Amino acid sequence: MNNEQLKDLSYKAAAELIAAAKLTKGNILVVGCSTSEICGAKIGTDSDPDTAKAVFDGIYSACSERGVFLAAQCCEHLNRAIVTERAAVPYAETVNAVPQKKAGGSFATAAYAAFKDPVVTEEIRADAGMDIGDTLIGMHLKKVAVPVRLSVKKIGEANLVCARVRPKFIGGSRAVYDQTLL
Repeated sequence: MNNEQLKDLSYKAAAELIAAAKLTKGNILVVGCSTSEICGAKIGTDSDPDTAKAVFDGIYSACSERGVFLAAQCCEHLNRAIVTERAAVPYAETVNAVPQKKAGGSFATAAYAAFKDPVVTEEIRADAGMDIGDTLIGMHLKKVAVPVRLSVKKIGEANLVCARVRPKFIGGSRAVYDQTLL
């Protein structure tokens, strides 16, 4: 799969997720992306900046069209920190790290280079997420995460798993109450 095809497929997946999750202006979409997996290698073994840029460009385009902030998860060498626009996390505590191919990963590096005012923070609570290549984004989603099945199942050779969040159910028809406390 060439980079233009990866860009188009990434755009399609992101647009589909944004619609399914009903994301609106100001919401945050977190993406973890292993370019190694996209290219058919084991995660963390063959990071590819060109692949990262193609996938980033597709997802970023879908987000930008809808006013959704993109948050890029770094690899484990930066403890899965997040790169995003400062405007997405105005009150977050930021850290001093600039992602690189081998410390942060190619996708986070592409995000840092493309954002107007990039910041790195240790955590975020996103409204939806894309996990491209089994990168484990769950720690950066709000509670409660719900799987979203898309028509796109893979980006290149990498598995694609997506989620949206919903408010917690408190009470309701299945709840059981302690009658002595009513």
